[in-house]
Amino acid sequence: MKLSQYDEKHVRVKSIYGDTFTGVADYYSSDYCRDEFGTDEDAVIINAFRIHESQIASIEEIEVHGTAELRTRWLKLRRYLPGDAPDLYRYFGTDPEMYRYSGWNPYATPEMAEEAVRRFTDSCQEKHFYSWVMVFEDILVGTIGAYDYHDDSIEVGLSVARDWWGRGFATEALKAVLAYLTENEGISRVTAWCAAENVGSRKAMEKAGMRLAETMEGGLAVGDEVYDQLIFEYKDKCPLETPPI
Repeated sequence: MKLSQYDEKHVRVKSIYGDTFTGVADYYSSDYCRDEFGTDEDAVIINAFRIHESQIASIEEIEVHGTAELRTRWLKLRRYLPGDAPDLYRYFGTDPEMYRYSGWNPYATPEMAEEAVRRFTDSCQEKHFYSWVMVFEDILVGTIGAYDYHDDSIEVGLSVARDWWGRGFATEALKAVLAYLTENEGISRVTAWCAAENVGSRKAMEKAGMRLAETMEGGLAVGDEVYDQLIFEYKDKCPLETPPI
């Protein structure tokens, strides 16, 4: 079997021991495995499990739906894990800039962060609810999700931790999710919104291929502040690979 053809593909692997592994496969050659693991054969790693060629009974590429793991040039988009809660509280819940233009802060306390993770994880079982964290080199750098599916339209929202602003991660993640929702999930229209003053979010949406569809003057109230609300939409395909700026 040629394991290299499954690199970064969604696969189902059945081992000779009767175990089944499902997820995105990372392929490692025999040379790499010899140097790193002391084993002289190809292998794939799925969800942190390393399976060598001699241990594989069968492997097949599979079609995925829902909150499936997505890969871009720099990011991995994966489901929330219980261990994410402390980072979500630290980098999102305690930084007012992260909810300045939305007023939405589900990570305001450690307990709220844990509950939010549970809620997002449970909601992933719903047909048209999607929630990912953005991971760069094993570091949680942001979140992105899609929700409120209605009449073949869904809304997407995202946030990138302040330490990682300006690297293009928001645009890259948004491109991947837009393509996945329209091409893989068959949703014809994806919308998003931001305050007119939120320049970073506006640029990310525009660079990802979204178009301004409507401006609602004074349509967004956050605390004592009132902003014009910009509504963006996406209907066309866009390229996935754009390196961070």
